[in-house]
Amino acid sequence: MNFAAAAVQQHMVQHEQDLALARLVVAGDRQAFDRLFELVFARLYRFVLLRVGRDGDVAQDLCQQVLERAIRRLANYRGEASLLTWLCTIARHEIADHWERERRTQRRTVSYDHDERLRHVLESLQADPACGPEAAREQRDLRLLVQTVLDHMPSNYGDVLEWKYVDGLDAASIGRRLNLSASAAHSLVARARHAFRTEFDAIVGELAGGAALENLR
Repeated sequence: MNFAAAAVQQHMVQHEQDLALARLVVAGDRQAFDRLFELVFARLYRFVLLRVGRDGDVAQDLCQQVLERAIRRLANYRGEASLLTWLCTIARHEIADHWERERRTQRRTVSYDHDERLRHVLESLQADPACGPEAAREQRDLRLLVQTVLDHMPSNYGDVLEWKYVDGLDAASIGRRLNLSASAAHSLVARARHAFRTEFDAIVGELAGGAALENLR
């Protein structure tokens, strides 16, 4: 048997073994799942890592997503390619989605990160004891409005907005507080910022006699 024929036969045997392993995992065999994880994770991680700018946290998150999606689809695996190749195909889609999310986040960041109005609104959560009676009243009204908006949002949105705009934390610091990668924390801040802006503008737009807030529009 020549080298090419031997290589083809080896691939066929590997694919048959992968297919048998996949069927055991689909059947709920825990040991088979552990074997699958040991077989592919390290190589899958290296594949993803090289394609996400060597960001280990992002690679870890994406590999987890790939495996979760693969397990849901594993019953459709037919062994035409190795399990690793099949997983890498799924990973390519997850990586593409990741970079698309990053591009959307960057566009939102350009729009909002230098928005001093948003920063001023969120800073109203901190009372200024030195301001006069009229300014104190307006600040109190604004603080009440901000708190109303935050109460209608997921609790972690309020946290990350305060950490970002009041405490001045960057994405990496916020991520450490939430056990997230810097990239995931950056995306969370962008979603929270967009949700706050949308809700705040909607409420202010509905207010009758909200002249004290008109300078913020």
